[in-house]
Amino acid sequence: MKLQQLICILSFLLIGACKNVNPPKQDAFNIELYPKKKEYHIGETLQIKVVNPKFEGKIVKISYQFHHQELVVTNENIVLENLMLGKQPLEVTVYTDKGEVYKVRKEILLLAGQAPKLYTYKILNEYPHDKQAYTQGLEFIGDTLVESTGQYRESSIRKWNPFTGEMYKNVPLQAMYFGEGATVFRDKIIQLTWRENIGFVYDTQLKLLKTFSYNKSKEGWGLCHNGSDKLYKSDGSEKIWILNPNTFEEVDSLQLCTNKSIFTNANELEFVDGKIYANTYLKDGIMIINPNNGAIEGVVDVRGLKEKVEQTPDLDVLNGIAYHARRSTFFITGKNWSKIFEVVFIEANNK
Repeated sequence: MKLQQLICILSFLLIGACKNVNPPKQDAFNIELYPKKKEYHIGETLQIKVVNPKFEGKIVKISYQFHHQELVVTNENIVLENLMLGKQPLEVTVYTDKGEVYKVRKEILLLAGQAPKLYTYKILNEYPHDKQAYTQGLEFIGDTLVESTGQYRESSIRKWNPFTGEMYKNVPLQAMYFGEGATVFRDKIIQLTWRENIGFVYDTQLKLLKTFSYNKSKEGWGLCHNGSDKLYKSDGSEKIWILNPNTFEEVDSLQLCTNKSIFTNANELEFVDGKIYANTYLKDGIMIINPNNGAIEGVVDVRGLKEKVEQTPDLDVLNGIAYHARRSTFFITGKNWSKIFEVVFIEANNK
């Protein structure tokens, strides 16, 4: 066989193979959603149509995924429930009787089904707090507070008793690190840094054991855990990242949503009774977040606390929330605040 003929045959076979693997664009399917809206809410029923007017073959199966979760679609309808909120991919795979597979994707905005409940607070006690401490992370071990502080050349990880004021240990970070959120998971203390893309793991005596790097998250802000198999990490964006507590790999993320919008700036975090409590950066408010889907189910108005501390030139925003399990109370402070407040949250009139 002549070389030119062989090249022609091989070219024909390759073109045919490519056509089966990657169907032409004019054969692609489209996703149509009804009702047509810019945003949808948990609890709504959505009609999904997969269309291609030029397709003349037979479809044998269509599968649907939303944020990597298989959807059950009945008569082209789905009830939007038990799904992750935010801007999420709806992915459809079409299988034909000829063995062809077509994939199509559409992003939709899914918001919470209800407005967040409103809460206020009641002060039970006030305790002295180091006004030189730029608080970034706060969590109890018994009656001992583990506190992470920030600012370059001033960052630290420390343990102290708010009831007696005794400082048990204060370990400074190297000047290149800006300390951020911290949490106590099992017998380890985990501390984030801001933009240095590194986290520190200590034993309970603040001896450094190892470090870890971030992955997709852009910065380190707040950190907490659910007591069993997940760490939650904020980075100032609309996301709270879900980490494997053994490898620190970012395995998934939540997007913070109310029934009206996506929100950003979750800062210091605390996990209490199945919910994430998050200081909101630059706001005198605390978000109460459902860790299963990212819904902001409550907002605590803590205005007025900052005015009760010493008004120094370095006084900064609210940041620092720790739950004392035995007392069933929250301890709240801020960056360079002279006091830490023991409070309970009270549901406001939500009419």
